[in-house]
Amino acid sequence: MRMTVTAPGRLVYAGRSFRCALGRGGIVLDKVEGDGGTPAGAWPLRRVLFRPDRLDLPDTALPCAEITPDQGWCDDPAHADYNRQVILPFPASHEKLWRDDGVYDVIVVLGHNDDPPVPGKGSAIFMHVARPDFSPTEGCVALALPDLLAVLASSGPADTVLVTPADTPPARRK
Repeated sequence: MRMTVTAPGRLVYAGRSFRCALGRGGIVLDKVEGDGGTPAGAWPLRRVLFRPDRLDLPDTALPCAEITPDQGWCDDPAHADYNRQVILPFPASHEKLWRDDGVYDVIVVLGHNDDPPVPGKGSAIFMHVARPDFSPTEGCVALALPDLLAVLASSGPADTVLVTPADTPPARRK
């Protein structure tokens, strides 16, 4: 199945509509590392990462793995591990996956710029937990925890998320 994400922040899937937060740069057609944009396109759901100290194994047909305190995600375009999960400490720029604020308690890794990663075209594009005020992300799609878990319960390995600007005609969508 395909879920659809549109500006200013709606995710539609399996007949339901959910509020979501998008990147501070809005939906972008040409993603660049650090632009804060959520990349337009159809992105497969790769796998789920979760904090076992805060949540049980999510109900989903997607592959799941536990997040540990020594895990990160490389966001340095000059490093060979760009847009890959890494073990900390790590010498290059990276995000920590074990966070205090709860937004990475559940992460759905999206298949953006990963086969193979192109330096500078964006890293760490996830679906994750939204902040309570739904403030913008750095380029991800974020949902309230109960909504994210509901989406995961209906998701499987063949599913994709289509991120599209609401004002872009279908023939021009990437």
